[in-house]
Amino acid sequence: MPTAPQTTDELYQALRENDRRPYGRTRTVTAEELVDAAEQFAEPAPLIHALLELQEAYTYGSEPRKSPVVFARLLTLFDEQPDVFDERLRHMLFWRFKWVAHALRQLPEIPLASLRQWLTEMRDRYEKADLGLQPYYGQAYQLAAHVGEDTTLAYELWAARTRTRLSDCEACEICERALYHLTAGDDERALRTWEPVLAGKESCQEEPTRSVSYALLPLLRTGRTDRARELHLAGYRGCRRNPSMAQEVGRHLEFCALTGNEARGLELLAENRSMFDEVDSPLDLLGFLTGVEVLLQRVELLGHGELPAAGYAGRTWTVAGLRAEVRGRADDLAARFDARNGTTAHTDRRRARLDRAPLLEALELTLRPRSLDDVAPATPATAPAPRTAAAPESLPDLIARARTLDEQGHPDAPACWARLRTLVAAGDYSHPDDPAVGPLVRLRADLLADEASRAGDKDEFAVAAGLYEEAAGLYDDAGLPGHAALAHASALLASAEVPARDAADATEAKAAALTAAHASMVRLHEETPGLAPYLEARLLRMRATALGLRLQTTGSAEHVAPVLAEVDLLHAFATRHDVVGQISGALLLRASTFALSGDLPAAVTGIDALLDRLKANGPAWHLPRTLGLRGRLQLGLQDAQAAHADLTESVRLAADWPADAVDAARLHGDLAQACLYLGRPDEALRHLTRSAELDLRHGSRTAAFCTYSNAAQLSLDLGRVEDCIALLDSLLAEPDVAAGELDDRLVAQLRLTRARALHAGDDLKAATAEFVALAAESAGWDDDPGSHAMIAAETAVLLGESGEFGRAREAAEQALAAHARDPRYEQLSNCLRELARLQGQQQGPDGLADALVFLADAGRVADEARAAGYVARGRSLDSALAYEYGRVNAYAGAYEDALAALEKALALLGEPGAEQEHAEEWAECVRLAGVVEGIYLERPAPALTRLDAAVSRLTALTHTDEAEPLSSLAARLRDEE
Repeated sequence: MPTAPQTTDELYQALRENDRRPYGRTRTVTAEELVDAAEQFAEPAPLIHALLELQEAYTYGSEPRKSPVVFARLLTLFDEQPDVFDERLRHMLFWRFKWVAHALRQLPEIPLASLRQWLTEMRDRYEKADLGLQPYYGQAYQLAAHVGEDTTLAYELWAARTRTRLSDCEACEICERALYHLTAGDDERALRTWEPVLAGKESCQEEPTRSVSYALLPLLRTGRTDRARELHLAGYRGCRRNPSMAQEVGRHLEFCALTGNEARGLELLAENRSMFDEVDSPLDLLGFLTGVEVLLQRVELLGHGELPAAGYAGRTWTVAGLRAEVRGRADDLAARFDARNGTTAHTDRRRARLDRAPLLEALELTLRPRSLDDVAPATPATAPAPRTAAAPESLPDLIARARTLDEQGHPDAPACWARLRTLVAAGDYSHPDDPAVGPLVRLRADLLADEASRAGDKDEFAVAAGLYEEAAGLYDDAGLPGHAALAHASALLASAEVPARDAADATEAKAAALTAAHASMVRLHEETPGLAPYLEARLLRMRATALGLRLQTTGSAEHVAPVLAEVDLLHAFATRHDVVGQISGALLLRASTFALSGDLPAAVTGIDALLDRLKANGPAWHLPRTLGLRGRLQLGLQDAQAAHADLTESVRLAADWPADAVDAARLHGDLAQACLYLGRPDEALRHLTRSAELDLRHGSRTAAFCTYSNAAQLSLDLGRVEDCIALLDSLLAEPDVAAGELDDRLVAQLRLTRARALHAGDDLKAATAEFVALAAESAGWDDDPGSHAMIAAETAVLLGESGEFGRAREAAEQALAAHARDPRYEQLSNCLRELARLQGQQQGPDGLADALVFLADAGRVADEARAAGYVARGRSLDSALAYEYGRVNAYAGAYEDALAALEKALALLGEPGAEQEHAEEWAECVRLAGVVEGIYLERPAPALTRLDAAVSRLTALTHTDEAEPLSSLAARLRDEE
């Protein structure tokens, strides 16, 4: 706290600000400082309010040892000066007797006799204050349930009593009743009891999050897997990183362990690592650690005990090591509680959780399902042997096989090179003295060329170019000029693809670079006689590829013929020398060229001929890519059904080959697009996430995150809000994202989508906090003020929804300033009108002046748009503005001004026609005008004339749905006459 409050007004303002903070150390420390500040004032009321805030911070910040101490001070103040406690403060004081009882139960060092004594104190105080005793019996039951004795009688004494104003909220009591039935082994009755909470009809500070965590396993045991999945996603978000809900987090970890989602469990454990050190409640810690142990035990049983795990700070943990540590600590905690309580309840409950067998082999919890193998460290192990043959018996055989496969362009060649790379890097490597193998320098050149190829696949063109040049030098040293020429040509092509810096026209620069690269390749080809046929075919393929990339870059018709000429050279040469892979490569290039030139039918004809050849002569690994291209062409021809069939088959065939060799990630991405065209968004979502995960495994992280971003947006569009949030939480927790290594704009897009999903999920507080942070960061995007304008505008609206119109005004000013540099007419107009509506709706006449300022700003934006010739994609900015003037004035009771504005809006809209959207907007404007005129201004006759005419007009145009509200309003006005 920068400076201590000097007046009581400042103190109360600071208390309100602290109340908006999330529970945790920052809020607690501030609350402690505010208590110190409150003690300077002569009157006791400020201190009482500060102590109440401090106790709340301790209670929900998982510091039960401190909560009773603060309450003791409050109770002393009440005993000394009861008149200072008004009805509200008195209610809060007696309510918090329950908080203290809860806190004492969490501390095994507090004797059981002291817990019972506190309950006696609570009963005596309630009786003296003439308060009902149901809350006391509720606490007595919870103590019995904690100890594990006499629960049936305690439950009946509590549950049979009538609730009072000081009873726990309905949601919390429902949870306690459900847990009683759950403990008795009646899953169905427990779930029936829980239903109002699980359905969101009853809620509070801790509910439904607490109930959800307990209900997950009963839902699985009764076959309600979809409901369990849905509640896991929503419930986990409610407790993540919250120390006061450590037990709930533990139960979500247990749920993951028992549903085949061990990898997600480890991910959630990492996200909540701070709980190992931040949870001060021994009881909460016991529940958390037991859930952690259930997870770690399962991972270890599956043979992954050496996986890294997030544990106590200060050292690196494996699953096995952390499990041993957790087991010791949790056993000790359970024993301490049992010793205090004189029972074995906590040890027994803990053992029951640890002895549970998995309930499902696999339940897909998120859009990013991963196995334990996927979360293993990315240390390069020995590559698997190629699938074309058994593992070679000798090093010369392995080298020969790698070169043969590479010559064929076989997808298994990279696996051979990877195995060789590991062998050569070993300190005891001894190169074979075999003329057929050649010198070590040649093998090193081969490995560099393979490494360069992999870098090029990841669009790391500068790296690839350097590696190819280094390989070329080694090939020269080995006396292999043909291989050196091919490496030089590969370097030329890679260099041409390096993005130009500071080029005025990037397209022109890249086209020039590719033209130069092609010319250099031709010279290189001419100057290198005696090329082996497969090397010469590759060189011809690169010449054609360079010109094909130039055509792709420019789209110029004049660049089509040169590509086809080079393709013809390649095809003739490959056919003459029977280089099978390059024959199909030439045909694929020809079809691609037709596609780039816009001649899709010719491209399809060429692809069909190629497919026939591939099925007859191979190579089989060319089939997935070729079918994928035909699928993309069918999409271009708007035949989504045929595209879906081709792409589905390509994905099926791709499963037979390494994913990166057949570009399976792209195939899944294209299939997702076909699914969207066919109206199959859920299927599209599966293929998008599969595409992204394949890119991620291949190391193409930027591409992967872009695809995942699209998947997140699609899931949000589909209303799968929790799926969207869970996916984005998982992505944003990736180490390179957390470390700031990924493109900051891409990360911002992920966060923006998450903030929108939080808003859609009614988590206004979290959504607003994220938007505020994004608005602050995007303010520094000098190269993209338009995006900042959009983010700041959305932030302003969320602040307005929260009633923080001062901060909303500041955000709107930021949006307007950025809009002046890079206009976003429609977004800004929508934002300003919505802010005006919110302020008018929430504040009525008191908010009219400020609301009209927002509308005046929107008017200036509309004027600018009109002057710029901008046409809105949605509603007309002018008619929408006039309508909002009408609505805002109506909220404020300025009905004549409201009616005049609505008349203007109707004039701007004009009579409706066949278009439904226009008819809907016009009808709503008529309806509001009818309400203002007929009800608020008490002039039903002209209102009815307006409404009847509108109904006739809409009915004649068959807009019956739009006419219905107008007919209902007219009927109401006639009834009131």
